[in-house]
Amino acid sequence: MKTKTLKKNKVNVVTLGCSKNIVDSEVLMGQLKANNFLVEHESKTDDSSIIIINTCGFIDNAKQESIDTIIRYAEAKKAGQIDKLYVTGCLSERYRPELEKEIPTVDGYFGTRELPRLLKTLKADYKHELIGERLLTTPHHYSYFKISEGCDRPCSFCAIPLMRGGHISKTIEELVKEAKHLAKKGTKELMLIAQDLTYYGLDIYKKRNLSELLKHLSDVEGIEWIRLHYAFPSGFPMDVLDVMNERKNICNYLDMPLQHITDNMLKSMRRGTTKQKTIDLVNEIRNKVPGIAIRTTLIAGYPGETAKDHNEMLEWVEQTRFDRLGIFAYSHEENTHAYLLKDNVSAKTKQARAEAVMALQNGISLDLNQQKIGNTFKVLFDKKEGDYFIGRTEFDSPEVDNEVLVKASTDFVRVGDFANVKITSAEDYDLYGEVV
Repeated sequence: MKTKTLKKNKVNVVTLGCSKNIVDSEVLMGQLKANNFLVEHESKTDDSSIIIINTCGFIDNAKQESIDTIIRYAEAKKAGQIDKLYVTGCLSERYRPELEKEIPTVDGYFGTRELPRLLKTLKADYKHELIGERLLTTPHHYSYFKISEGCDRPCSFCAIPLMRGGHISKTIEELVKEAKHLAKKGTKELMLIAQDLTYYGLDIYKKRNLSELLKHLSDVEGIEWIRLHYAFPSGFPMDVLDVMNERKNICNYLDMPLQHITDNMLKSMRRGTTKQKTIDLVNEIRNKVPGIAIRTTLIAGYPGETAKDHNEMLEWVEQTRFDRLGIFAYSHEENTHAYLLKDNVSAKTKQARAEAVMALQNGISLDLNQQKIGNTFKVLFDKKEGDYFIGRTEFDSPEVDNEVLVKASTDFVRVGDFANVKITSAEDYDLYGEVV
């Protein structure tokens, strides 16, 4: 039984998963708004007649969250609390037949590249003139900026090519137009994302062209920070570092998921590199860009990972002292190459190994942060929470990295603005400071 009147043309878009999904939802919302729909992202008012869930299908936990969310809204539809329910994104791309059978209450399932079909179902037109425009779900001063879609890498553990398809780069012209549009709306920071930034341009320019793209984006008036996420280590284009040194608005920051370090794990993971090549690459990056912050992601408990492999990883993490680090417990994904291997590390052991790596990283992060005390950094402020204004340095991305906290009782800053902050104290993942 309906508890309140639903707004017939109001759509609530619910996003699960990664920043690439956030961009897809923002594009969808831009199209819906242009078709005169009322549209909100994760609305708190419960008066939308239409729900669209943008799902994640990456690993077990993400898949379960997506399924739980679909079931919750399917129950709401049965109770008459919403009129229509649509599901899109990675889980829908990967498991559509199973989902249609198990949760038939959903009015339609759509894949990752079926935006026009989804819009048509809603009796909306796909407006080509809106390419590059979207409704931001992030604060307006920063934006995730997707430069390509899909992936051609053969990593054994990864199901993303199954869900996102092969690599397709956007043109430099299209991306510059999008950046200018965002800058006009107040965006100061672009966070470049893709399944693999370093592959950019190979399909359309027949060469790795990330450095050329960066030059054009850094020329866009109003863009003060450009941040690089998800760079593959094998075949990394070193000319990107030259541009980073040349251009002040390209952050000294690189997110490079390395996954593991032992030769047998890297070979089984089909990463196209070795332990020594990985060590040499990290050293070369740090030599070329002194002070660069490197974020990496690792996997614990990949099939065949021994205690020796794990200990070697710990030793390497301790020696390398990454500025930022995250780790996942391995998820055994059907139709991937690694699915042919026996998933022989127990869930308990995977978790224990992941926790051991993070405990080590906590100490490294604390030590590195303590060294920042007394130094002054340019900080972009994202929000005010409780007694603090909260921001980030150029070495930090939103949600995943360190934050800088400034007391609101003693300093005033505007959210979305930059300020110079002198660091007065530090914890493992938080810096405290005063506006200079």
